[in-house]
This record gives sequence, structure tokens and C-alpha cells, in this order.
Amino acid sequence: MQAVCRRLGNQYTKQSSAPISCFKSIYLLPDQCYGAENPRFASSLATKGVGHLVRKGTGGRSSVSGIVATVFGATGFLGRYLVQQLAKMGSQVLVPFRGSEDCHRHLKLMGDLGQIVPMKYNPRDENSIKAVMAKANVVINLIGREYETRNFSFEEVNHHMAEQLALIAKEHGGIMRYIQVSCLGASPSSPSRMLRAKAAGEEAVLRELPEATIMRPAAMIGTEDRVLNPWAHFAKKYSFLPLIGRGSTKIQPVYVVDVASAIVAALKDDGSSMGKVFELGGPEIYTLHQLAELMYDMIREWPHYVKVPFPIARAIATPREVLLNKVPFPMPTPTIFNLDQIEALSTDTLVSENALKFEDLGIVPCKLKGYPVEYLIQYRKGGPQYGSTVSEKVTPQSWS
Repeated sequence: MQAVCRRLGNQYTKQSSAPISCFKSIYLLPDQCYGAENPRFASSLATKGVGHLVRKGTGGRSSVSGIVATVFGATGFLGRYLVQQLAKMGSQVLVPFRGSEDCHRHLKLMGDLGQIVPMKYNPRDENSIKAVMAKANVVINLIGREYETRNFSFEEVNHHMAEQLALIAKEHGGIMRYIQVSCLGASPSSPSRMLRAKAAGEEAVLRELPEATIMRPAAMIGTEDRVLNPWAHFAKKYSFLPLIGRGSTKIQPVYVVDVASAIVAALKDDGSSMGKVFELGGPEIYTLHQLAELMYDMIREWPHYVKVPFPIARAIATPREVLLNKVPFPMPTPTIFNLDQIEALSTDTLVSENALKFEDLGIVPCKLKGYPVEYLIQYRKGGPQYGSTVSEKVTPQSWS
């Protein structure tokens, strides 16, 4: 009986060798796409975007949008909101991560079964990047960092990684859309090293992929933000808030969900956003002092400020930067006194007058006051209903 089974197995193998070879020719392996014999060639991004992709279903999370997006930086602040919006329209999202298995756990619940695919990768390994990009037709780069560490400098994170991803996407041959998320205020002449590196990253991406879309969001506000959360934590811990540069710098903060919606809107258009730069600022302009007033109003504390001039703020923040690569242990993460952010706050950061904005993508951004900052109620010392806001007049009750 065993001999009969072996003979039948051999016959099946001989007969099925041709179909298997055909299967391999249809589904190319990463080595076949990126092999050394293939020269680095011109950009192959589709000029009509992803509007022509085959779609199935009614458009919900169990539908098929046709988009297979590799989202670099998906485990970060903006990444979770972007993955949620992509997944709920039926897109498959490939999530490259370099941390532990827990860093992407919250993302898997956002899509249907098998639609959120975490993939371990090394940002300094080209073959690793090619592997996570191999099956994608859309690449979105959210990688960025507003402070340096011993292992990653501003230039490597914000410039060289963006350039490498754009080059690999160009070689891929099947990437239809590439979106680079930069930062409002990015300029080669900026006093901030991070903003100069972001500008260099934009230039490198557009040099490799002229059809790429650049998004420049302002300071993003949301549940996990790194603006109002550190302020509220500092104010609760020390009973005052330092205002860098006396709080007179003007910024245009934006709700993080609106930024994610803008990226999805650019993906879903007919290609009209390709090769363009969008500056995504909120509908209102705040000084740092006014934004701090909004924070205090939400946490229901009376405001107490210490106005710190720029020279003093730089002196407080400089020791970390000096010791960063000189001590044998990691330095603490800067929050309020971040030297590079202090340099960035020395000039106003506003949307340019003639820039493309949210309205050009069909989106009306939310005002900050209200739901976008409601998460700050967690800092109220007596619970969500505790205390009165600064804007309310508290008058003693008269007892008759």
C-alpha cells in the first residue's frame, strides 16, 4: 500500500510542476522585484492615483478598497488615527514596527480579520524595508522625531530615512501613491535642526518621486499629543507652567483626526493631489499663552505662569544636548525644555497665504475648543465634573 502511495505521489509531483512554476511567475518574490540585475529606474507612480482600483462591498471595514498601504511610523501618534481610517474603508494596512510585540497591539483591532498586518523590520536594513513594501501599492511615511537620541539623529530620522524609503518605492514598480508627512515650518533656513532636516527630506523625496504628495501638519492636538499633555502634567505636578519666550509665539494647532482625514482624502482623489505640498493648520491661530489658557480652562485649574525668556530657556535645555553622546547611559526625554523646539518657537509657525490647505482636499478642520481637547479632563483632580472653569464667575451663595 505504501509503495502505491509513493508512486501516485511521484506522478502528481511531475504533473503539477508546470502549474507551480506558473504560480511563481505570477506572484513575484521580493528578490525578483528588487534583484541586483534590475537597474534603478525612473518613478513608476500612477498619474491617476488609486481611483481605478477594483473595489468590492459597500465601503465598510469588511469591504475591499483595493488599497494595500505600508504605513511607516504607524505605531506613533498620527499613525493610529490614520490606520483606523484606512482600515474602516476596507484597506489592508501593513504595519512595520521595530519595537516589541505590544507596540502595534492596539492597531490590530481597527480592521477586519487579517487586514492589519504587523511586520518586524529594521529601518537601517534595505532588504528589511523592501520586504515590508513588497506587496503594497501605497506607501505613507510618518516617521519623525522632535528630539535626538544616542542612536538616531535628526538628519537620519527626518532626512535619510525619507530619502531611502522614496528610493525603494521608486524601484518597487508597483507603488501608485507615495505620501510624505513632513512638518509645518520646514525650511532650509529654519533655526530648528529638525525643521531643516524635514525640508531636506521633502526635497529628497520629490527628487526621487516627483509625483509624491507632501503633507505639512502644524502641531497636532489629540489624546496622545506631546503638546497639551506635557503642559497639563507639568502644571499639575509643579502648580505652574513655564511659557517659553513669554508665550507670544503664534502657532496654528490642528486636530490629529483632521490630518489623518486629509491623508485619506488625498489617497482617494483622482490624482489631483500628486506632486503637491499641503500645509495643514487648524482654523484658529493661538499664541502659546492663549493655548495654555485653553488647557487650564479644560483641566479646571487657575492659571499660574512663569515667563521664561529664550536665552534662559536655551540655558536650561542645553545640558542634555551637550551630554547626549558623552555619557554611557540614555538621557531623559525632553518635554517642556527641548532645545530644538525652543529654537523653533523663536519664530511664528503659520500656514502660508497661498498654500494648499484642508479646503483643497474637501475637509473642514475642527476648532480646538470642545471635543478635540476633551481628553484633558483626566487631569482634573476631583473627577470630570470637578470645579468651575476660568471663564465662569464664581459668586458666593446668599443664604436667607
